[in-house]
Amino acid sequence: MSDPTEANGTAGSAEAPGPAESGGGPGRRVRVVLVDDHRMFRTGVQAEIGQTEQTGVEVVGEAADVDQAVTVITATRPEVVLLDVHLPGGGGVEVLRRCAPLMADAEQPVRFLALSVSDAAEDVIGVIRGGARGYVTKTITGTDLVDSIFRVQEGDAVFSPRLAGFVLDAFASTDAPPVDEDLDRLTQREREVLRLIARGYAYKEIAKQLFISVKTVESHVSAVLRKLQLSNRHELTRWATARRLV
Repeated sequence: MSDPTEANGTAGSAEAPGPAESGGGPGRRVRVVLVDDHRMFRTGVQAEIGQTEQTGVEVVGEAADVDQAVTVITATRPEVVLLDVHLPGGGGVEVLRRCAPLMADAEQPVRFLALSVSDAAEDVIGVIRGGARGYVTKTITGTDLVDSIFRVQEGDAVFSPRLAGFVLDAFASTDAPPVDEDLDRLTQREREVLRLIARGYAYKEIAKQLFISVKTVESHVSAVLRKLQLSNRHELTRWATARRLV
């Protein structure tokens, strides 16, 4: 029997993300497990993001189906799992279900980022309801994937921009509480940043959209989180969605 952290899958024709040129910052490290039933794709991702000295990403295991994934994730306890949606044995949703206790661990949570060729609304919503922190498609570049991994490690919600709407619609509440009092605490610019964050835009994309620096975006996000008494982008997205601000 092969080492579960090196489980082989069925070779496929999917292409890996483009080259990753930078990591999460000096000294930052994140342990990652790759779950995808195409060995060729796993190999490509490992080659692009797994150069730890350059990217800060350490790939500690691989799996090709649900059973292998649960075994590897339980054994290695990574900080982030890159999870394909369609897998033999029940799919990504089944992996999430069986790993729920690991996601709920307060001291060492395992967080999931869906990485799939599918951009179907039902796939996106299914894994997010299952507990995944985000969903990106396989057209993502290596650099952006590394950035997304670190954001998920920190507890942020990450989505390819055009997929965020599926999640916002699915989680929209018809019983949204009054928002005037909360919104009055925010400046107009902070509201603009809030809406873009909730739509899944990265800091660089927001900076380009609003013609401001990335550092200024970071300052606005910090101010919004402080004023609304939220902890991270994931909570911010849920807050904005519940109030139909997006």
